[in-house]
Amino acid sequence: MVSKKKLQFKAKLLYNKREKGSFFRLKILAPAIAASCLPGQFVTLRLTDGCQPLLRRPFSIHRISGSGVEILYELVGRGTQILSQKRPGEYLDIIGPLGNGFNYPLSAIRYPLSILVAGGMGVAPLLFLAERLAYSVERRAHSKGRLYAKRYPLNAFVLIGAKNKNQILCEKEFRKFGCTVKIATDDGSKGYKGKVTQLLQHLLSTIDHRLSTIYGCGPRPMLKEISRICQRRNLAAQLSLEEHMACGIGACLGCAVDTKEGYKTVCKDGPVFDADRIIWEAE
Repeated sequence: MVSKKKLQFKAKLLYNKREKGSFFRLKILAPAIAASCLPGQFVTLRLTDGCQPLLRRPFSIHRISGSGVEILYELVGRGTQILSQKRPGEYLDIIGPLGNGFNYPLSAIRYPLSILVAGGMGVAPLLFLAERLAYSVERRAHSKGRLYAKRYPLNAFVLIGAKNKNQILCEKEFRKFGCTVKIATDDGSKGYKGKVTQLLQHLLSTIDHRLSTIYGCGPRPMLKEISRICQRRNLAAQLSLEEHMACGIGACLGCAVDTKEGYKTVCKDGPVFDADRIIWEAE
């Protein structure tokens, strides 16, 4: 899905707080973006009025809260260091919503199983998707103009992978939306010991997954393995690619990826692609 409205304006920063460790969450007042954006899309922020850093920084839309847009980010370099020092009341130059988002059922009588696979910061766009999936389920309770007291459970698994338990993000938020959450850590400090893709294989071997759709976001090796798993099991998958971006609008071609339709840009044609359309590099 893609929203065709693309806006640039100065947005007021409502809060910018440390979530845990090196992870931060901020919220900006952006009613037009909040009203039109879709899960999987992103925004770009200009962090200073000068030339250092010169380029905007892209951030996945993490959640929509009223007229505000929430962003989850990790302190990893000069750009995010500058961003972490911004205070409520300051204004940030923002462009968005950008890119192509996830395709998901808006409402369905026979609701398919959704499996969301997040590696590290891959939770950022997937929480927004989980919220929209939960909203789609809630809408079913209002069919034919009648309000049903029964709440329909969200038929979704969320698999979160990280190096250790201190880097697990958004577990409580996913559970709040009715998702069944499973954790994988490299060191075994929480949940399954191993890669989140190994946990995915284990889950698929224990459930009837024939009607499921898999959504993934995280490091490229993880997405590549998800694509292979889905190909072997003949499953549909949508993957949000993480690539370095310069322009954010498809002009510079710096984030091009090879697909069965030729080279596509992650910022404009993606970041979400059908897994079976991506040509992964050879081992």
